[in-house]
Amino acid sequence: MERAEAYGLSGAMSGAFLLSCLLFAAVSRRQRGPYMDEVFHVPQAQAYCHGRFLQWDPMITTLPGLYLLSVGVVKPAAWLLGWTGSVVCSVGMLRFINLLFSAGNFYLLYLLLFKIHQKNKAVSGFQRILSALTLAMFPTLYFFTFLYYTDPGSVFFTLFSYLMCLYGNHKTSALLGFCGFMFRQTNIVWTVFCAGNVVAEKLNEAWKIELRKKKDEKISSRKGSFSDLTRILQFLVEYLLSPKNLVTLTALTWPYILLVSLFFVFVFINGGIVVGDRSSHEACLHFPQLFYFLSFTVFFSFPHLLTPTKIRKFLLSLRKHPVQYTLIAVISLFLIWKFTFVHKYLLADNRHYTFYVWRKVFQRHELVKYLLVPFYIFAGWSFADTLNSKSIFWILMYFLCLLAVTVPQKLLEFRYFILPFLIYKLNIPFLSLYRQLLELAFYILVNAVTFYLFLNRTFQWENSDEVQRFMW
Repeated sequence: MERAEAYGLSGAMSGAFLLSCLLFAAVSRRQRGPYMDEVFHVPQAQAYCHGRFLQWDPMITTLPGLYLLSVGVVKPAAWLLGWTGSVVCSVGMLRFINLLFSAGNFYLLYLLLFKIHQKNKAVSGFQRILSALTLAMFPTLYFFTFLYYTDPGSVFFTLFSYLMCLYGNHKTSALLGFCGFMFRQTNIVWTVFCAGNVVAEKLNEAWKIELRKKKDEKISSRKGSFSDLTRILQFLVEYLLSPKNLVTLTALTWPYILLVSLFFVFVFINGGIVVGDRSSHEACLHFPQLFYFLSFTVFFSFPHLLTPTKIRKFLLSLRKHPVQYTLIAVISLFLIWKFTFVHKYLLADNRHYTFYVWRKVFQRHELVKYLLVPFYIFAGWSFADTLNSKSIFWILMYFLCLLAVTVPQKLLEFRYFILPFLIYKLNIPFLSLYRQLLELAFYILVNAVTFYLFLNRTFQWENSDEVQRFMW
């Protein structure tokens, strides 16, 4: 990192942290007590602060990583600074933990962008900093910086694990993956993703050797014709069935294999993935979640995915391959017909944006969910098109992880999309400077509207005296 870039990064991080501190003060003044899921998280952390480690709220569904780390940070800080009484492990003090995670996420995003795109000499240091700042301001994640939720810490340890994986420190990566798992059980998928990075790299190397042997220039390690894809899948099966290759891959990925094995032991002993309230978190095959994620990604990446050039290119592809797209449309319609689930929370909780998305869009008419299929197909095509710089093996591995982390979720919840979105954004080519600034301005606008609604547009339910607020 050059000195000018280091100064620029320091300035951007300092400015972002100052802005976050001002917002933190505003949120803390307006909402002093626990709000939404904080009514479970805060008392649990406070119980740990008082040494009651056997106390557990059965409504909490995640493992106690957030509470253990909070005690590990707050207690030493209180001892060093002489804090006593209610200030120790207060709501504000616990929320501040996520402010620290947010700063850490900014730095990790920058380091990941630097590592993933280090061969692209056309990218300037300013663009890397701007891109990291934009992702750090990603509205769905940034909002929960100011509440005591698991999301900032979950993202921090997952990104840190991914960074260590890219640098080849697999034991450290697996250890950090365990920390991420302790924040949210579904993060085990991103441990598999890290292992998949190693496997995809080895597969790509072997595939290039295979091409040189056959001297077949028509086949590439990227997406191609159907016959090319068939040959790639055949190669994939042959490679993975080789005992020698399996031993090599196991030797490289054993820390991840060990962690995934511990996960299955946990699931067996626990009787499921969810720790507490299982009745509201039942797994199912909710395939339309993939369509919702693609729509979410198009909305927050429109400078990348929703451009006139992209639309023209898609229409050309549609004209060249009508049979394939017709088949995709039929499959999509079938998945929507048979596998659409509506969670009771989605219909009942009018504090979340998803409630209004569902009511204003999907509940307008029974046919709306089917009429959106052409948009889903465009979103999927545009999404895949931006990953052309990655190998087919990486794309396959990412897509499997994306399915694993979204499809089993019955509840439409934008927070579940944060990690797959960030990993996608980290791995696609950089935008032009103009489009980067446009994306940052859009994120700032969405954040401004979100915080304005949360702080100022409060309301009350008929059967409750508590103040309710709009949020992600």
